Amino acid sequence: MPQDHRFPLPEFPLSRGGLDRDHAARLDESLLDSLWADEATRVLYVLDGQALLSEPTRLQLLPPTAAARPPVSAYLGRTLSARPGIPAGTRVLAAQLENAAHLADADWVSLRAVGATLDPEDAGLYTQALAILNWHDSHRFSPRTGAETFIHEAGWVRKDDQDNPVFPRTDPAVIVAVIDDQDRILLGANAAWGGQRYSLLAGFVDPGESLEAAVVREIREESGLNVVDPVYLGSQPWPFPSSLMLGFSARVSPDDPGVLTPDGEEIIDLRWFTRDEIATTDIGLPMHTSIARAIIEAWYGGRIGG
Repeated sequence: MPQDHRFPLPEFPLSRGGLDRDHAARLDESLLDSLWADEATRVLYVLDGQALLSEPTRLQLLPPTAAARPPVSAYLGRTLSARPGIPAGTRVLAAQLENAAHLADADWVSLRAVGATLDPEDAGLYTQALAILNWHDSHRFSPRTGAETFIHEAGWVRKDDQDNPVFPRTDPAVIVAVIDDQDRILLGANAAWGGQRYSLLAGFVDPGESLEAAVVREIREESGLNVVDPVYLGSQPWPFPSSLMLGFSARVSPDDPGVLTPDGEEIIDLRWFTRDEIATTDIGLPMHTSIARAIIEAWYGGRIGG
């Protein structure tokens, strides 16, 4: 077992981006109105978690006249690169459509399906848009007063009628490549997948808990194993609806390894894999958009299958 269990990682699919978020502009309370009135603005419309694709690697950014202004929108920022008909520096909105009957024949795609193949700028745009719109959908009422909240600061704050602010939230979760003394990787089958797909073990960070402590606790809870030496590998937003995945690797404790036992509720099966076994397995692996797939392939040393 190598003492250093860090992996040479590529940039994670949804961690890519190329956008000036233009934070200071959000303080202008008239910004959304002016952007919707400006023909130069471009809008990333989202319907039921899906966006429009214009070509295999690019999203379709439309003028604000393409659809009636919906109740929920947010300013994403300024583009840093040009594309046909859209110069660098173009201001972009995310907008939550309630219906798209007039765009019924358009090519709607999910971020899960295309996130790994999108142009970096568009991968970042889509991820940011989905995260902020999901937050709006789940925070329409104040957690303090129960009163309805309204959009402020260009979509990045909501306030109730007593001016109590509610800010966007992100839920941190650790995802871990557990490595044993034979340099094998541990993958588990989640009950929600019906045992048809194996992935890294993961779980949310508890309040008041460090990331490293969360790694140790989650692996023990889900697998019965004790791990040591958590090594941070990188992070990726996962807006389904609001997670930030924090990648780690960790070694099985040589002194007190524990007994490999799936928890039986969330994890229904656990298997160790060598590199040869991963390359020839007929089980499902995580999608290429996920940080799990990127970490597994980094441990493996290349792309696995199609």
